[in-house]
Amino acid sequence: MANHPTEEGTAGGENQEFGRHLSENSMEYMIFLLEDSLEGIKYLNRLESISKEAVRFMESVAKNYVWQRDEFRLSIASEQGLLYLCGTTDYGDAVEDEWLIVYVLRELSKRHPEIFVRVADEDGEFLLVEAANALPNWLSPEIDHCRVWIQGGKLQIIPLQKEETKSSVGKSLALREAVQFLRNDSDKLIQSPSIEDEAFYRLEKYPEHVEASIHHCTVTIPRKLAHIIHELPKTISAAVEAFYLRDHTGMKKIISESEELYLPPKDLVTVSVKFSRVLFAQLRSQRFGTPPRWQAVIQGYDEGNHLNGEPNQNKLALEDGVKLTCGYEMLAITAEESKTRAVREFAIMIQDLQEDGDAELPTNEDIGQWPDVRRNDNESWLDINYEDFERELKGKRPKSSTERNKDSGFGDSRTQEDLRKIVSRFEAFLNNDSAGLDGAEINEMDMDNDDEDSDTNDDESDENSDMEDKEVSFDEETFSRMMKEMMGLPVDNPTMASTGQYKGKPAAKNNNAQEIRAEDEEIKNLSMQMEAELKDHGALRLDELKSEQSRLRTGKEPSEKAKGNQKKFTEVPVLPEEDEADTDEDVDIDYNLAKNLLESFKSQGGTPGPTGNLLGLMGFQLPRDEDDGEKEG
Repeated sequence: MANHPTEEGTAGGENQEFGRHLSENSMEYMIFLLEDSLEGIKYLNRLESISKEAVRFMESVAKNYVWQRDEFRLSIASEQGLLYLCGTTDYGDAVEDEWLIVYVLRELSKRHPEIFVRVADEDGEFLLVEAANALPNWLSPEIDHCRVWIQGGKLQIIPLQKEETKSSVGKSLALREAVQFLRNDSDKLIQSPSIEDEAFYRLEKYPEHVEASIHHCTVTIPRKLAHIIHELPKTISAAVEAFYLRDHTGMKKIISESEELYLPPKDLVTVSVKFSRVLFAQLRSQRFGTPPRWQAVIQGYDEGNHLNGEPNQNKLALEDGVKLTCGYEMLAITAEESKTRAVREFAIMIQDLQEDGDAELPTNEDIGQWPDVRRNDNESWLDINYEDFERELKGKRPKSSTERNKDSGFGDSRTQEDLRKIVSRFEAFLNNDSAGLDGAEINEMDMDNDDEDSDTNDDESDENSDMEDKEVSFDEETFSRMMKEMMGLPVDNPTMASTGQYKGKPAAKNNNAQEIRAEDEEIKNLSMQMEAELKDHGALRLDELKSEQSRLRTGKEPSEKAKGNQKKFTEVPVLPEEDEADTDEDVDIDYNLAKNLLESFKSQGGTPGPTGNLLGLMGFQLPRDEDDGEKEG
């Protein structure tokens, strides 16, 4: 039967290229009809009926919509024994095209609960990307392929199988396996309202957003081009893109003063052209030097306005018209080879107009009868008030009701809402107190297993060291007290470094008393060695050095009581000190620091080292020390 998958010729995971072999900024969508009562020709007829209904619904929703590149389209496909509807759309820079298609397919699934819809783009399951904040740990990008479906307007997720749950290692599904599960075990699908709300968040603005995404703007263009746009409005996307992505071949003809143009700058008219907001922003944002054959037109326009004393209100209309005309001129070079039907029709129309001349062009009266011929929409949505932008990034709200009622400065309220959502998610991440000293938790599903076979030996050798790391515990409070004590700072509860007794918290995960004692003894010995070494270099004689520093600056000897306290503090068993250290007792602590830095620099022997690098970062370049060698000689 055509509607059942075959069991032969398909290995598991063979169809995982779906959604991952797509070109950049492209999406693919599939519709499966899982109704066992239909077979053969009846099944095909039902698929065709659903396809026509989907196209009609899209036309009703997006009647005036301007697609960036490809439109929504469906065709019947047969693969791996599966018969289904599918389509591919290249949405370019207009990601809203992608979400409009998702909206239409979701609404279609509400009308037909027996169909299952799957959508993906070059990033894979982009619905899960939207819902990343609400996903369970097991649903990672490594195993989410073919697990996400839309049915009855709901987001349905195929769970892990029992054997996958036991092994804690899931696998990615092949398309045939996913459809088989939907057919036989649809009652086991996972439906999470929180995931669904996040995944479909962008759909809340439809269908109203379709009209909001359109922008009408008046442009001054040749009469021939005005006629072409009026007859073939769908060519506007390809023309703007040809200008936006212009190359040397297209510009060569534009800047040439001798080569014949399809659309020369003559017989100009001002008409309104319908863009999408993305297309208009691409056209307006481009800096474009005036081509040689348009310079006279621009100059004459400026002089005429100056003489008449009229405000230069239509200067932008002419500049936008120059850009748009050049875009159509570049498009005409390769129009015959285009895969888009509207662009091929444009190539035919250009040829017809070349043969028929200007007789077929509309008159001014004809143009005046066109709908919205003078419509010029507000362009405030292009402007961003960076004060409002900074305030939103900081999570602040307008202080007064007057500020709240005025324009936000974002042009589009949805843009402001999206920014607020991004900021709130980021703040939630930063304020997450569940993360411990180890930082972010990484699920085993998130680990890269591509090199498992080649790294098997390395994994086995590192397993023991990983187990040892898990047994080590870190007591932040005890470590802080130890460091304060070694630096000569006062501490509230002395540790074993000075008292010989450990008063910190015991290791939380280590229950073996013998191991604890051995570990404590090792830490104690290490701390004593560090303390002795630091004292040997004068780093812990802070009270003594402060007393000497005070005596040197004031010229007064310390009192007997102070000398006693100082003596009491310094009487700690340490390693024997060298005679050279005694010469540093009566010097400033800053001198002691400088001396240590110079000695460390000298020990580098003129080669790169830590002290030289540190001083270099601070702006100091010390010469190589060669005096000692000369004196010894």
